[in-house]
Amino acid sequence: MASFTSLLSTILLMFLLCFTPSPVSASNKVSVSLYYEALCPYCSDFIVNNLAKIFQNGLISIVDLNLVPFGNGVVTSDGSIICQHGTGECLLNAVEACAIRVWPDVQQHFPFIQCVEKSVQAREGNGWRSCFQATGLSSEPIVNCYNSGYGQQLEVQYAKETNSLQPARQFVPWVVVNGQPLYEDYEKFEHYICKAYNGVVPKACKGQRLTISEGTRANNGEKVCRPGNNLR
Repeated sequence: MASFTSLLSTILLMFLLCFTPSPVSASNKVSVSLYYEALCPYCSDFIVNNLAKIFQNGLISIVDLNLVPFGNGVVTSDGSIICQHGTGECLLNAVEACAIRVWPDVQQHFPFIQCVEKSVQAREGNGWRSCFQATGLSSEPIVNCYNSGYGQQLEVQYAKETNSLQPARQFVPWVVVNGQPLYEDYEKFEHYICKAYNGVVPKACKGQRLTISEGTRANNGEKVCRPGNNLR
């Protein structure tokens, strides 16, 4: 009887090992990078209304997400930064860069950045400051990061990363999936994630593939911020 029980236990263990889904390893995840700037309306819209979806539908579990808040800015010879939409954008770019460094877990820094970009959409001015309370995160490390000048240093690093892209960035939002830019097709990034993933296809992918294959492209005008426009 004891041997029979032991046999059943062994069979059950083997069954669980074979049919229990294993967590996605970092090496199997799809690399997704978003190069953006805080006050470009199309970047804000993409972050708030598109990118946020992968946190809701579970697609983030197969994604290694990298946010790069610099965009179309310019680093001058003395190391200062000129942002496309002015000093307010430079401030928010640095604040978001600090958030990414202080809270490296994307599950922490993305909700904060999404909140900031929602305040940008609502034209709330300094309303982004309420995002600390909204997300339950402390403002102190971000204030220290920004006031110490470290946020500026992070932005210079992001500028180098952005400007060294191959193929080169043409505008923002600039979405890159597994090293391949999506150009103007960036809003369909979920489709490209699912296409690039080699593991067991998540439910979110099945629905996304059906939507993309049956959908038709509508030309609603260019939804990007190009370099040089309104640089100040």
